[in-house]
Amino acid sequence: MLLASVVEFIHTATLLHDDIIDQATVRRGRRSVNSRWGNDVTVLAGDFLYTKSMSMALSQDNLKILRLLSDVTLRMIEGEILEIERNGDLKIGEADHLDIIRRKTADLFSACMRIGAILGEAGEAKEKALASYGENLGVCFQMVDDLLDFTADEKVLGKPVANDLREGKLTLPIIFLLRRSGRPGADAVSAVLADRGFGRVSRDELLRLAREHGALDEARALAERYAAAARADLAGFERSPYREALEALPDFILARDH
Repeated sequence: MLLASVVEFIHTATLLHDDIIDQATVRRGRRSVNSRWGNDVTVLAGDFLYTKSMSMALSQDNLKILRLLSDVTLRMIEGEILEIERNGDLKIGEADHLDIIRRKTADLFSACMRIGAILGEAGEAKEKALASYGENLGVCFQMVDDLLDFTADEKVLGKPVANDLREGKLTLPIIFLLRRSGRPGADAVSAVLADRGFGRVSRDELLRLAREHGALDEARALAERYAAAARADLAGFERSPYREALEALPDFILARDH
């Protein structure tokens, strides 16, 4: 339970810092910390959670887990830097975006599963299988999150919709739209990026283009493939309520609306 708390502290720290970078005002349907108390307090709160998490992890005297948590935290920060570096780049490809997804999101999912395997002394093969499950599940989660940012209702989602593109982030639905639609899609996306909003091109117009050219269907199909890969990673484990719970998670993620 303590290590689960450590992971949650790391995750919350990333959310605090992300909201500053994104200038977000809403998180989970409520005012974000930075909008309520300012960037200075929010930065320090995030730093405190990072440092506190490592202090808590040290108390467990497990060097392998400590190294794992340290590595995943560094990769998450690297992912954030890469995302900023590629902000507004119409040439970003699917592989580039997947690299960012793995660093920012999937690696933490993977670390959670690997920590469980280490504590349960599951052995190297099962540890790798669970780590792979976590990575595939994390990629699936972020892909669905990207789709929801594009298609969801703001009140249901609990945060502003279409925010990624306004901030210059080109996620898979947009990447696939650019690849499939040619000039019309590129002109529409460029206008939103230049305006940092939907003045000349509405969100509904962009959504229509994405649907017409199959960009949303392609992004959804890719998320489903990662969900299937996550379920396949569990094949080496005997049937149990725990395996069944893990097998149900990908479908839960695919079906979520917030």
